[in-house]
Amino acid sequence: MARIKGINKGGSLFTRITFFFSKRKVGKIPTPVRIKALHSQILKGYGIMEIFQEKATKVSGAIKILSQVRVATLIGCPFWIDIGSAVSRKLGITEEKLQDINNYVSSSVFSAEEKAVLRYADAMTNTPVEIPDKIFQKLFEYYNDSQIIELTSAIAWENYRARFDHALKVESDGFSKGAFCPLPA
Repeated sequence: MARIKGINKGGSLFTRITFFFSKRKVGKIPTPVRIKALHSQILKGYGIMEIFQEKATKVSGAIKILSQVRVATLIGCPFWIDIGSAVSRKLGITEEKLQDINNYVSSSVFSAEEKAVLRYADAMTNTPVEIPDKIFQKLFEYYNDSQIIELTSAIAWENYRARFDHALKVESDGFSKGAFCPLPA
């Protein structure tokens, strides 16, 4: 159970609008949104970042969500493993890839591009963060500077979300009901 309950109905206009669009997009008000609604400035900043992360489309959504599921798995955040797995499926990530994400280095189901991105996600999520030049340079085989900025932002954003929710013990909201979700190795 989450350490902070959050609220179910917004008092401010911004909170009510956020709840409306969250529910419209994913079918319910996600627990992290309900928790952030207890602090209006944090909710606004979070909402703005979510909007602009979604509007960034120079890198495929499937590649970004694959890297984000990897981050959530490394951090061990049940909420983002759950919702990330559900979004992954909608963007064409196969069950086989989700099942093998913890073994991506030796797996044959991932392309060389996906492996380069997953290695980058691993390096960005490790503590301390150290990105070896060979991992970073490999990205240039697939992406230009602008795309690498977008990919880096998506991975860093998932680190924020997963660490925030993990610290507050936010559990799964059931987005992947009955479907496979990768667990930390």
